[in-house]
Amino acid sequence: IKKQQQDVLGFLEANKIEFEEKDIAANEENRKWMRENVPEESRPASGNPLPPRLFNDSRYLGDYNAFFEARENNAVYAFLGLTAPPGSKVGEHLLTASP
Repeated sequence: IKKQQQDVLGFLEANKIEFEEKDIAANEENRKWMRENVPEESRPASGNPLPPRLFNDSRYLGDYNAFFEARENNAVYAFLGLTAPPGSKVGEHLLTASP
């Protein structure tokens, strides 16, 4: 989990994408919010959804696997619901998404 979180944060920081990190380990309110806002179809069969989970405001975008797939397809900005900067190769359309 830690490696995936660092991967997402590193990408966002390197591309100067503004974000707010919410610690669910130390903050029960954040943990509850995440669990309530992950759609039913994106939850694990048993247990609670694990981080990292990505949201644009309260709109659920997906988990690490969806982020990774979008990055591999040069579609992270589309995945995040953002406009890619001019001349960016990562502004192409997202073909498929899972979470």
